[in-house]
Amino acid sequence: MKQLEVFFKGLWIGGTMTVPGVSGGTMAILVGIYDRLIGAVSGLVPVRKKTTLNSILFLTVFLLGAGLGMLLFAKLISGLLEQPVAGGYVRFFFLGAVAGGIPLILASAKVKKFSAWLIVLTVIGVCLVFGLTFLPEEMFSLETAGGVGSFLLKLAGGVILAIALVLPGVSASQMLYTLGIYEELIACISDLRIVPLIPLGIGTVIGILLVTKTLDLLMSKYPKQTFLIIFGFILGSLPELFPKDVDGNYLLCGVCVAVGFLLAYGIGKKERGKE
Repeated sequence: MKQLEVFFKGLWIGGTMTVPGVSGGTMAILVGIYDRLIGAVSGLVPVRKKTTLNSILFLTVFLLGAGLGMLLFAKLISGLLEQPVAGGYVRFFFLGAVAGGIPLILASAKVKKFSAWLIVLTVIGVCLVFGLTFLPEEMFSLETAGGVGSFLLKLAGGVILAIALVLPGVSASQMLYTLGIYEELIACISDLRIVPLIPLGIGTVIGILLVTKTLDLLMSKYPKQTFLIIFGFILGSLPELFPKDVDGNYLLCGVCVAVGFLLAYGIGKKERGKE
């Protein structure tokens, strides 16, 4: 994969991650880079000189694109989402875009006919996504007093956040809200208070390495089952994208969903053609 292509895919993923409810993992699958990302992160451990250097180069280019995407689109998208009408249209567009990636997931799972396993594994994925919303909020607070117990809880919060960063269908921003640390995290970054973020950061790095290693193994040995559970993750994420209050033209809302779906489906079809 050419480095410029990796950069622009990172740009798109980073930009779309600023939309609450949109999963970076889902967007990575949509643009055909998810497997490579999982393999690259998994390739960092154990250290093998050639594999590690290739992984570092790939991840560096991707992260540069993703970081720039967040900087460029964060204010634009947040500004649009704050508008009652425009924000609804943006959410409907991304709702369609996420749904448009579903055919790619089913193609990756090589689903050719209906089966009981299709239902069971999909339901497992949906239940796991909904299960994450029941995590207790206050226990992961970044502002709690120091101590071993507090450090371990923040570490655990980082591992849970890593799950949202890696798994498709789970939004990182939504996970921060679920853990009750979104405002605290933004405040710490704004005030340049790094110390409270250290345990969370360590936990996130550990979590990313653990989750990607596990996913890499599952995708190589049980690709169909893994992608069906991922399909469940994505289905479970769709309600989070649906606007709570629809304020605007219903026909135009439908057009936004259709445009998002067709655009995502077209990109996914193009990526399948490359394989």
